Amino acid sequence: MPDTEMTEPRLTSLSHGGGCGCKIAPGVLSGLLRGTRALPVPEELLVGIETSDDAAVYRINDRQALVATTDFFMPIVDDPQDFGRIAATNAISDVYAMGATPIFALAVVGMPINVLSPGTIGKILEGGAAACREAGIPIAGGHTIDSVEAIYGLVAIGLMDIDALKRNAGAVPGDVLILGKPLGVGIMSAALKKGTLSDADYAEMVATMTRLNTPGPDLARIEGVHAMTDVTGFGLGGHALEMARGAGVEIAIDWPAVPVLSEARTLAAGGTATGASGRNWASYSDGVTLDGLTEADRNLVTDPQTSGGLLVACAPEAADKVLACFQAHGFDAATRIGRVTDGPAGVRFG
Repeated sequence: MPDTEMTEPRLTSLSHGGGCGCKIAPGVLSGLLRGTRALPVPEELLVGIETSDDAAVYRINDRQALVATTDFFMPIVDDPQDFGRIAATNAISDVYAMGATPIFALAVVGMPINVLSPGTIGKILEGGAAACREAGIPIAGGHTIDSVEAIYGLVAIGLMDIDALKRNAGAVPGDVLILGKPLGVGIMSAALKKGTLSDADYAEMVATMTRLNTPGPDLARIEGVHAMTDVTGFGLGGHALEMARGAGVEIAIDWPAVPVLSEARTLAAGGTATGASGRNWASYSDGVTLDGLTEADRNLVTDPQTSGGLLVACAPEAADKVLACFQAHGFDAATRIGRVTDGPAGVRFG
């Protein structure tokens, strides 16, 4: 095959679902993992699968812990270098979400080698390497297979002080919620696949998905920050529900305050949505209440985010410091979006 993209299909045409929209729905995933919860757990494993947290955390001495996670998916965009950058950024985000600093990565690569040229595959790997360079870490190895669909991602390893560990289950009543990035990349990627997304909106979408969640370690050290997670494939509704159930609290989200990419709001109002959005809602609608929201709003609440923003629960007196930390890292869209209250574990949008 010639080393050129001109003879090749669009990357997104090779995948049945792109980015974090490929995730198995949370209700199905819970059933699949049910049997693994009975496995023996060493005391050094500080965080496992018990609250669906972002990464595993393993104590290596009295002060430090290793953080390990993996994330990979099929193309969400057609540009191979952008795809690689997005996938790598998304994987590294889970390390930041625990309050850790990434130290190295391993590549996870599955490619249809009879369909994509070596040049295209190389650009995907170059994109991933670029994201790792920005994070200051090497790709120290990995594994490749010949796959029907193009798959790329990372195993990401981090290191942290145990005292700075932030789980998704630490929210307490009285906390405020702050979201670091706007919603809507799932809906915009659906428009891209249909060929209806403008160049300017594509650039905005890629910019948010390739922005590393570097505030994570600094946020974890702010007194009063109680919980943190990143909003990815289950959408804001699903990841907020994991936070609520993990802590046994109710989360109330002020929907008009939630930042949303402007074109995503327009597309949602016009009926654009991803298939994953419907699967997400079917999986967790029993725990999420939408007071006065439209169907378009629901599609944004459940929209799968690829490389989405950090969601932080903190004491009210820490909120200004949290917002200042986000802004110092260039996250100007970071916004207070709700609060944590006593009540049955669930999420209420209104």
